[in-house]
Amino acid sequence: MLHCKAMGYLFGMKKTSQQYGRQEQRQARRLNTSLSVKLLAYLNSHGQAFFSSLGRLLRMPFTSMMTIAVLAIAIALAGGFYIIVVNMQQLTGSLETSNQISLFLKSDISRQRSKVLTDRLAGRPDVSQVRLITKQQALEEFKRYSGFGNALNALQQNPLPDVIQVLPEHVLHENAKVKQLFAELQELPEVDFAQMDMQWVKRLQSIMQLARRGVMILSVLLGLAVLFITGNTIRLELQSRRDEVVIAKLVGATHAFIQRPFLYSGFWYGFFAGVIAWLVVLCMVLLLKQPVEKIALLYDGYFQVLFFGVVETLSLLLISTMLGVLGAWLVLNYQLRHLQPH
Repeated sequence: MLHCKAMGYLFGMKKTSQQYGRQEQRQARRLNTSLSVKLLAYLNSHGQAFFSSLGRLLRMPFTSMMTIAVLAIAIALAGGFYIIVVNMQQLTGSLETSNQISLFLKSDISRQRSKVLTDRLAGRPDVSQVRLITKQQALEEFKRYSGFGNALNALQQNPLPDVIQVLPEHVLHENAKVKQLFAELQELPEVDFAQMDMQWVKRLQSIMQLARRGVMILSVLLGLAVLFITGNTIRLELQSRRDEVVIAKLVGATHAFIQRPFLYSGFWYGFFAGVIAWLVVLCMVLLLKQPVEKIALLYDGYFQVLFFGVVETLSLLLISTMLGVLGAWLVLNYQLRHLQPH
C-alpha cells in the first residue's frame, strides 16, 4: 500500500514537472515571437524612414542638388589637396635619391675591401640602398661629363678614390636618425671623408610637414563647413514640417522616432556629396595627368599621377556620410528640445 502511494506521488511529480516544462516552453516561444515582432517593427520603421527620406530628396531635385553640390565642392577641395600632397610625397620620394651620403674611401683601400664594406652597409636596417662606384667607373664618368677626356688620358695614375653612395631609409621623415647614420659612417676606418647636403633634406622635410599640416587644417575647416551646411538644411526642413513634428510629440512620439527620417536625410546628403566629390577629384586628376606626364618626360623622368585607392575611396564616402549624419543630429538634438507644442 505504501509502495503504491509512493509510485503515485512520483508519477504526480513527474506529470507536474512535465506541465511546468511545457509552460516554460510556451513562455519562451511567446518571448521569442515578441522579440521577433519587435525587431521586425524596428527594422520596418528604419526602412520606411530610410526610403521616405530619399523620396523626399528626389521630390525636390533642384533644392537637393544645390545643397549636395555645395557639400561636394567643400569635400572635393579637401580631397583634392590630399591628392596633391600624396603626389608631392611621390615626387619627393624620387628626390630622396639625390640626398645620398657619399663615402669617399681612402686611396689605399683595395677593391675587395670596398666590396666587403658595401655589402656590410647594405645589411644595415637604416640603409635603403648602397652603390659602389669604383675608381675606374668614376674616372670614366668624369671623362664623359667633364669635357676633359683628352687631358685626363695624360694622367699616369687614377687620382679618384672608390666612392660608396648610401641612401638612408626615410631621408625626408627622420632627420635625427639620418644625422646619426652620417656620423657613424664618417667614423668608419675605410672612409676618408663623407658628404651629404643636410640643409636640402631639412628644407624638403619642412615643405612636406607644412603641406601635410595645411591639408589637415583645411580638411577640418571644410568638415566644419559640411556640418554647418547640412545642419542648416535639416533645420529648414524641420521648420517646414513643424506641424507634423508637433502632432507627433502630442501623440507621444519619442525624439528618436522623430529624428529618424531627418537623420537619414543627412545620411543621403553626405553620401551623395561624397560620391560627387570623388567624381570631381577624378576629373581634376584626369585633366592634369597628361600635362604632368609630358613635363616629366621633358626632364627625362617618369611621374604617374596617383588617385584614391579603394581604402581611401571608402574612407571619403564614410567621412562625408558621417559628417552629414552628425550635422543633422546636432541640429535636431537642439531644435527638438526647444520645440514644444503650444
